[in-house]
Amino acid sequence: MHLRPLADLRGADEALFGGKSANLGELIAAGIPVPPGFALSSAAADLDEAAAAYEQLGAPPVAVRSSAIGEDGAAASFAGLQDTYLWVEGVEAVRDAIGRCRASLENPEALAYRERMGGPPPAMGVTVQQMVDAAVSGVMFTCNPVTGDPSSVAVNASWGLGLAVVGGEVTPDEYRVSKVTGEVLHRGIGPKAVEYRPGAGGPERREVEPERAEAACLDDARLAELVELAKRVERHFGRHQDIEWAIDPAGELYVLQARPVTVAPRKQAPAKSAIQLVMGTFGADRTD
Repeated sequence: MHLRPLADLRGADEALFGGKSANLGELIAAGIPVPPGFALSSAAADLDEAAAAYEQLGAPPVAVRSSAIGEDGAAASFAGLQDTYLWVEGVEAVRDAIGRCRASLENPEALAYRERMGGPPPAMGVTVQQMVDAAVSGVMFTCNPVTGDPSSVAVNASWGLGLAVVGGEVTPDEYRVSKVTGEVLHRGIGPKAVEYRPGAGGPERREVEPERAEAACLDDARLAELVELAKRVERHFGRHQDIEWAIDPAGELYVLQARPVTVAPRKQAPAKSAIQLVMGTFGADRTD
């Protein structure tokens, strides 16, 4: 089968469906809250079957994400190098996004990364996942992403969908929390003057009112919930994880994807802060 529900996938399916889709299946099996969806294998050719799966999902707005074979593994991560499309609605739009994800396997950034890393050229699976209308979203690392210290969780958060962070339009809030004691070791509240929320034709850029722009996205209770979730994900996979998450307007917390923390050989200088690493991870850092 070249199209499977995410809930049916496990790590052994990575060779056909790619790391992103396989990891999501593992998360669902572990009881981690993950939005529903389905995955296309690298060999999937019949997009009529993908259209039927989308209709069975209820034809909601979806995220269409690349899931390259070898992506999001322990040795390498293609994060930010291939395409992701958010808030895609309608069968034809989903078909188009799937095609563009597959084509992004040959974009210049992906080709340059594979040349540095070596190995055979990967094939492309695709993840189609119901969108979360994120009131707050971000990423977290189950180790200090700058020093590698395994005793803390680093959390970054901003209002709305993650596009404003990826595009370098805002400086997200940064937190570092002890895994052992739960103590907040560092708290930095960044200016978050814009956010992206659902619009008629996809994500819509909106101004954030000044008071909220300077306010923390997370209180201590929500931060503690995120840290506990990060520890669960890390325990399941048995290694440090880089986790993308979102909280919807009703307060429900979801994991959108998770991958091992990897350090790829780069020409640029090492990251000096968590936010610089986050932006580099998601393709927004252009210092090299």
